[in-house]
Amino acid sequence: MKRRHFLAVPAVAASVSALPKPSDAVEQKKGRARQSVMGWCFKPMSPAALAKHAKAIGLEAIEGIPASSYPEVTELGLKISLVGSHGFATGPLDPENHAEVEKKLRESIDLAVKYGAPNVITFTGMQKTGISDSAARKNCLACWKRVIRYAEENRIGLVLEHLNSKDDSHPMKGHPGYWGDDLHLCAELVKSMDSPYFKLLFDMYHVQIMHGDLIRNIKKYQDIVGHYHTAGNPGRGELDDTQEINYPPVIRSILDTGYQGFIAQEFIPTSNDPIQSLRDAYQLCDV
Repeated sequence: MKRRHFLAVPAVAASVSALPKPSDAVEQKKGRARQSVMGWCFKPMSPAALAKHAKAIGLEAIEGIPASSYPEVTELGLKISLVGSHGFATGPLDPENHAEVEKKLRESIDLAVKYGAPNVITFTGMQKTGISDSAARKNCLACWKRVIRYAEENRIGLVLEHLNSKDDSHPMKGHPGYWGDDLHLCAELVKSMDSPYFKLLFDMYHVQIMHGDLIRNIKKYQDIVGHYHTAGNPGRGELDDTQEINYPPVIRSILDTGYQGFIAQEFIPTSNDPIQSLRDAYQLCDV
């Protein structure tokens, strides 16, 4: 066989095998990263509509939606990856919030048990005049320690989210005044809790803004991370070539640590086709 003929045969075979076949759609997905989608980012789309699209794309779960939508989205075949609780503004930093925070966390733990969700989110809260850093630390730990046994008994994780305090362009792109804006501080709080059911929510968008060095920090804190969030930076937009985070190697670094939990897509779509944006993000992170 002549050399040009020899080279041409595999090329034709490759082009034929690359043609999409319905029966091969699922097999073509690697599925190593267990992906979820954050519902609030896709408003005004309803949770049920988003869930249908997410399921078709290949995502496994959804979060950031009202608890009233849990029955409908789970019936559609999606899991709940993370249950909301007291919100980032009303946190345990301030003792005046403790009763509400504890109540919300316990209620959310019950919801997580009911719907098979692995984790409930928690936050430090906003800085407050008259509360020093040392007092804020003690207040947070004291509040969480009154709830952690209940979480342990129910085998539900509490995950503390680190947020950026730099971006003031949008209420959900940054949180000026948030006390837990330092990743290393949040990691220290997690370690001080000394419980396998209290971990760090590593939001790659927020970490990139405050610290950068994503892969090094992922490796550094791999043992205490219980959940991940994505988004493009700057702007919290799509995970595309207009932003500075190169997600494929970052996701691979997460998987290389042995992490088996959820990675939630929490970008705010900017295109006229938000579902295509979600599909693109899913495929980019399907490493």
